[in-house]
Amino acid sequence: MQAKENFQISSFNFHLIKVAIVDDHTMVAEGFERIINGSGIAVVIGKAFSAAGCMSLLSKSETDVLLLDVSMPDGNGIDLCRKIKALYPEIKVLIITSHTEIPIINRALEEGASGFILKNAKAEVIIEGLQTVASGERFLCDEVKTLLRRHDNNTVILSRREQELLRLIVEGKSTNEIAECLFLGFETIKSYRKRLMLKMNATNAADLVRIALEQKYV
Repeated sequence: MQAKENFQISSFNFHLIKVAIVDDHTMVAEGFERIINGSGIAVVIGKAFSAAGCMSLLSKSETDVLLLDVSMPDGNGIDLCRKIKALYPEIKVLIITSHTEIPIINRALEEGASGFILKNAKAEVIIEGLQTVASGERFLCDEVKTLLRRHDNNTVILSRREQELLRLIVEGKSTNEIAECLFLGFETIKSYRKRLMLKMNATNAADLVRIALEQKYV
């Protein structure tokens, strides 16, 4: 039965890789649980179905690897990954999702994810991913590696400050408002905006917003 906090804790063997699963689809989470528990090298110590449930679960259980989806009813896995790595730097985050957009993959890795797997991956790939990130190494499934190689020459990588600036621009805030939000000077924000437009090959603010939304940078 699903607990009030929207998470479930299971009994586990301390000699196995302790895995927490966060996915807003119960059946998907249960499918991953069967794969992991049947692997012989890892065990699911709990499941959560929302960002809030995830934080509750992690606060009440010892986790080695978090298998984390991107889409959630109360947030997204990318922002959640950043929060988790700040609070629990020892936990390895392995993103598993249907999203194949390059900006999402890059953002996940920038925010501290140790790996990225697509949901159509075979069971053995999921287990390999868990083993790899648990050992402290990065893991990308073959499809993601191919996507990154294919787009390597035209992928735009934004710093966290540039991501904050872009988000505020998309929200329609003026340069003065952005300067106040980021506690920076007006001229500094103007310089950042100019550099961001050049980096994203945008001709004006409207074009910048269009690119940001179409390519899911925010």
